[in-house]
Amino acid sequence: MKLNITQKLIKDHLITGEMVPGAEIALKIDQTLTQDATGTMVMLELEAMGLDIAKTEASAQYVDHNLVQTDSKNADDHLFLQSASRRFGLYYSKPGNGVSHPVHMQRLAKPGKTLLGSDSHTCANGCIGMLAMGAGGLDVALAIAGEPFYLRMPKVWGIKLTGELAEWVSAKDVILELLRRHDVKGGVGKVIEYYGPGVDTLSAMDRHVIANMGAELGATTTVFPSDSEIKRFLKEQNRENDWVELQADKGATYDIDEEINLSEIVPLVAKPSSPGNVVPASELAGTPIYQSYIGSSANPGYHDFAIAAEIVKGKQVAAGVSLDINPTSRQMLTDLLNEGHIASFIQAGGRLHQAGCNGCIGMGQAPATGRNSLRTTPRNFPGRSGTLEDSVYLCGTETAAASALTGEITDPRTLGPKAPKISATKNPTIDMNLLEAPLPKEEARKIVIHKGPNIASIPEMDAMPDNLQIPILLKMGDNISTDEILAGGSRVLPFRSNLPEISKFAFEIIDKTYYKRGLDSVAHGGHAIVAGVNYGQGSSREHAALAPRFLGLRVALVKDFARIHWQNLVNFGILPITFVNAEDYQKMDEGDILEFSNVRSKIKEGNKFDIKVQGSDDFIKVRHALTERQVEIILVGGMINWVKDQKQPTS
Repeated sequence: MKLNITQKLIKDHLITGEMVPGAEIALKIDQTLTQDATGTMVMLELEAMGLDIAKTEASAQYVDHNLVQTDSKNADDHLFLQSASRRFGLYYSKPGNGVSHPVHMQRLAKPGKTLLGSDSHTCANGCIGMLAMGAGGLDVALAIAGEPFYLRMPKVWGIKLTGELAEWVSAKDVILELLRRHDVKGGVGKVIEYYGPGVDTLSAMDRHVIANMGAELGATTTVFPSDSEIKRFLKEQNRENDWVELQADKGATYDIDEEINLSEIVPLVAKPSSPGNVVPASELAGTPIYQSYIGSSANPGYHDFAIAAEIVKGKQVAAGVSLDINPTSRQMLTDLLNEGHIASFIQAGGRLHQAGCNGCIGMGQAPATGRNSLRTTPRNFPGRSGTLEDSVYLCGTETAAASALTGEITDPRTLGPKAPKISATKNPTIDMNLLEAPLPKEEARKIVIHKGPNIASIPEMDAMPDNLQIPILLKMGDNISTDEILAGGSRVLPFRSNLPEISKFAFEIIDKTYYKRGLDSVAHGGHAIVAGVNYGQGSSREHAALAPRFLGLRVALVKDFARIHWQNLVNFGILPITFVNAEDYQKMDEGDILEFSNVRSKIKEGNKFDIKVQGSDDFIKVRHALTERQVEIILVGGMINWVKDQKQPTS
């Protein structure tokens, strides 16, 4: 049988299940990635499980999100993460070292391996020939403990690349073109695999940009081949011995076929407030901007910054425009300094920030109210920037730099026929200090985990009742993101290790009364929420499931779910169900009481059952997509309870 790259990676790591689209499979995980917004909870989960030492080939904990130290909370949690990494045998990347995804690519990523990360953009490392997937923190904790990762076998979406990118067009425009074609649900249930002669024209970091934003399509992950370009990249990082070639077999086929001619792509921009709301930059020419923001894991490479620096070199940004430079790793920042590019930014009026996620996650650089922010970040969901009523546009670095000079969205092709030519760095920096290596096992076992006053243990979760009569506290529309369920940013994320406190921010963007109403519902059996399609898109943060669960959420009834959030709901004992008939969504209103009878037996016996809206004669047909294993998890109240039950000795 001729196999594509995705099938090869899955076959090499398959523990149980069959490689049939839709079937549940279990995969061996070689590497894991956690960042500080999600990692504190992962470390608490490892402690609760009684883990001795990580069972993976390599696991790394990065501090890249919560860098702003306005008080002791973030600083205390950084010490907690460092001590927990030492105790459990993880690599540790300290604040200021950079964004997890490009740093992991530089220092640890290996072709042919699996990577599971508690960040939805973990898929970025698919650029190097890995099966790299985002997941909830609890799934990653289990992988660190040596447990397999369960998922539905995805379809493989083969995209043949031909041609070569034109002047002023970059890799960011490639993924924006795919979002223009297919919107934010186009990749659900699929792995995107790129192949064809056009791949040879893309650098390793170009591929990182494209793979990173596969998450915005809802894809399970993105895969590129491991070829001579990946060998060159690893050699540049003094890691040539980690390279293995990985290509699709000649004659391999795909479940879905598509082609993109790179030569035909133009500079593109995603309008507010969705990465799928994409139009040519030329259509938005003249739209005034307040901010031009360059950086993030979606444009992390040396070329991304260097070409922007060359565009603004010797010029001045427009009056009233904030040009924010967000470096993505200490190693790359050193190269930009050595080549004079940082000086070009500063002299042009740019503002330099520390290496990390920063404004991408709403941790600083929030735009002014009522002003447009043009960003090279991967997401522009409402409020994600840190400004509640924001207006964020997404683009590539060429468009961002050109627009910074004019003060309005500008097609960079108007600057001239030729874009600046960027030469590779003569002596690229190799910073072996980006990661603190794990301690030997005997030393690790002696480490005492440091816990500051903001650390709170995860409360126990009760089992699923057999009968429920619960109100709908919220009825929402389509494409509700995890940023809207539980915001990021400097107000919220410092409480990531304190569930009672972070729960106060749940759904505040949608309804500021939710926290109090949810808390009140706990004593009366909890509540439900109702929503449209693609519920829970975006970030993998498990707090978006855990905080509502703490506030009494028992059932999420929607038209359909985003993959990672659906799994997080299961992990914390929230029943995720969908309408059999989508029009039944119209029959429900906020405040209605939903009646579930014999729900424990019904979800065990089949995947369809009826519920009732109190006061109505109608029965609403719903379905679940739970496996037998996941039904058990729901019934006992979540994954933590299930793991504890598995460890109980049998009589």
